[in-house]
Amino acid sequence: MKSFVALLLALLIALPAFAAEREVTMWKSPTCGCCEGWAEHMRQSGYKVKSIDVDDIDQIKRAHGIPGPMQSCHTARVDGYLLEGHVPAEAVDRLLREKPRTRGIASPGMPMGSPGMGGPKEENVIHTFGPEGSKVFGRY
Repeated sequence: MKSFVALLLALLIALPAFAAEREVTMWKSPTCGCCEGWAEHMRQSGYKVKSIDVDDIDQIKRAHGIPGPMQSCHTARVDGYLLEGHVPAEAVDRLLREKPRTRGIASPGMPMGSPGMGGPKEENVIHTFGPEGSKVFGRY
């Protein structure tokens, strides 16, 4: 019985930490439909997404230090990491699992066929970014 109680307590302690990792805050222009498509992709992948419409998305990017070459249409944050643009949930899962030393990951531009984007599928190259510079994180 004591081991069951200990296991239950461990699960109750770990659950909020796991849940926090799955909560995404996204800033976007109120007129951007592809951003909502990305949010729906993330929801279908098990993330809780809070969408915040802002009139000046560039101000959000500046405030979060998103480098110009990494920018896309929306900016998001999950578990202390920044997500820029149409980053697939698979890449976010990997980011949260591996926890690399980086400010965030980005899908620069708006690759066709990426989560939230229509059209024929293009390669979606995801990059890390931060004080350490930028490097390819994965290709999706």
